[in-house]
Amino acid sequence: MKELKCPKCGNAFVVDEADYASIVNQVKNAEFNEELNRRIEELHKQQKAEQQADMLKAEKLFGEELNAKEKALSQKDAEIKNLKELVKSAVQAKELEMTQAIANKEQEIMNLKSTLAQAEAQKQIAIMEEQNKSQEILLTKDAKISELENRVALEKKEATIRENGMKDEFSMKLRQKQEEVDFYKDMKSKMSTKMIGESLEVHCSTEFNRVRTAMFPNAYFDKDNDIRGGSKGDFIFKDYVDGMEYISIMFEMKNECDTTATKHKNEEFFAKLDKDRREKGCEYAVLVSLLEPESELYNEGIVDVSYRYPKMYVVRPQFFMPLISLLSQASKKSIEYKKALVIAQQQSIDVTNFETKVNSFRDKFGRHYTLASKKFSDAIEDIDATIKKLQKIKEELTSSENNLRLALKDTDDLEIRKLTRGNPTMTAKFEEARKSNQSSVD
Repeated sequence: MKELKCPKCGNAFVVDEADYASIVNQVKNAEFNEELNRRIEELHKQQKAEQQADMLKAEKLFGEELNAKEKALSQKDAEIKNLKELVKSAVQAKELEMTQAIANKEQEIMNLKSTLAQAEAQKQIAIMEEQNKSQEILLTKDAKISELENRVALEKKEATIRENGMKDEFSMKLRQKQEEVDFYKDMKSKMSTKMIGESLEVHCSTEFNRVRTAMFPNAYFDKDNDIRGGSKGDFIFKDYVDGMEYISIMFEMKNECDTTATKHKNEEFFAKLDKDRREKGCEYAVLVSLLEPESELYNEGIVDVSYRYPKMYVVRPQFFMPLISLLSQASKKSIEYKKALVIAQQQSIDVTNFETKVNSFRDKFGRHYTLASKKFSDAIEDIDATIKKLQKIKEELTSSENNLRLALKDTDDLEIRKLTRGNPTMTAKFEEARKSNQSSVD
């Protein structure tokens, strides 16, 4: 028997062993349950704190990576902007340099013309003096006059050749720079608007009219409305020097957007273009085409197809004006040398010597054209390399964005079950906690 005292009233009472053991078990169970609930609550709080710490750590890491990528994007945008500014500055500097050089050469040409005029005046004075001398030495003086005239004519011809050579050289350089400027303008246009809503004919007409007054003030450039023979071209270009026609070009424009679902090839239009050229009496035939956009042959520049049809070329729209300038300059030289040949024949200049100088000029012109073509190709290769580098940077930034997206997905997939998978100790603890919470709810 056990004697117990009531903590409330203070009365003592006696219980047997069984009752005493029951009371002790009740007290132990109550304390154990209280301690268990307290430990479970502590585990919940600890787990919640750890989850919050992991989430904060993941968010901080994601934010740091995102800031780093945004900083890298800003740096790349700044580099692209700097590259554009450098290209623009270089083009402006080259244009200013060419303008100054042309002005200097024009001044030199004017000085040469002044010197020739003085020589001509001195020649006239010498002739007049010789005519006033006695008749007996007239034959000797006539020979000297003839020699002096031939010498002056030769000097004038050499000065004209030097003048034309300098003009050709600086015209070639100016044309190269203009082609570079046109190329960059065309590239910028293709990167932005792609000539949306503008037909190829309207585009080419606009490009020609933009420089008509400055470069071709006497030229004719209009639609071909003559349908004799059952067909006609798109445009005819003709230019004149002193009222004499020195060049004529038949143009055909073909735009991929104007075709049906069946794609055409450039060579399908060669025969018609050659027929129109011959019927309209034009010297050259040019196909301005956007067909076969993936062709490496037609994308490289001016393509000479005279092996198929005489004096025929195929160009992309960006080479429309450079080709007109090139053919015009070449044709002008033929007129100048025809006139020089007539003058040479009238003054009894040695034809063989003249032909030798003509061939020398042709060799120089071919060499200058080859150098200009090489520089133009090198510039295109540099632009292609820059575009490839920018494309690689874009791919790297896109890959970084995908990695950030996967990191965010991994954070979203952060769950208790995945964290405790393969960890039997933590799985048992959380299972006990869930059962305890379920028992408390019940």
